Amino acid sequence: MNTCPLCHSTDLVAYHHDKRRPYQQCQRCALVSVPAEFYLSRDEEKAEYDKHENHPQDLGYQQFLDRTLAPLLARFESTALGLDFGCGEGKALSLMAQARGYRVENYDLYYANHPELLTRQYDFITLTEVIEHVSDADALLTQLKGMLKPKGILAVMTKRVLNPTAFSTWHYKNDPTHINFYAEATFQWLAEHYGWRLEVIDKDVVFLYQAN
Repeated sequence: MNTCPLCHSTDLVAYHHDKRRPYQQCQRCALVSVPAEFYLSRDEEKAEYDKHENHPQDLGYQQFLDRTLAPLLARFESTALGLDFGCGEGKALSLMAQARGYRVENYDLYYANHPELLTRQYDFITLTEVIEHVSDADALLTQLKGMLKPKGILAVMTKRVLNPTAFSTWHYKNDPTHINFYAEATFQWLAEHYGWRLEVIDKDVVFLYQAN
């Protein structure tokens, strides 16, 4: 039986089906997910990521990331320590932060696999265009919660689910590495579940605040 990868509920209903795969929505947390049998292998997933051309010098890409980074850094002094989880090959966000006097470490399963960084504590952690790729969302969020200092922020950038009609023509679902799709209601659920305070920053950016 399929279960929700976020809240583990079995109360899933059909949401959409295209020529590639079906999609189901959890009735508890509103996450839209792809059944596990449609996940790519690790090698297949890496091959897809290698096609990305997110160069740190690309001004358009910098502007894209800055919709998360600028409001995040505005909430911290330059002495704060951050982690870019799922930084990608270019590590662009940490370079942008460095140029503004902030230190951000880089972790990525494929491009910066330094597990020792996952044993440390951070003032903020960024997940920019990452969480939609993660199969065990609950395990990841639990891990990251444990890595945040009191009053820390988990900054999540991912395009949000609106409704079935919009989803049917949504380009975002066509990336085979995108397997989980978050609605605003999903972020409201997980904030309550993990004891965070939710702040919606932009159409695809939310901040989750750790308790004191």
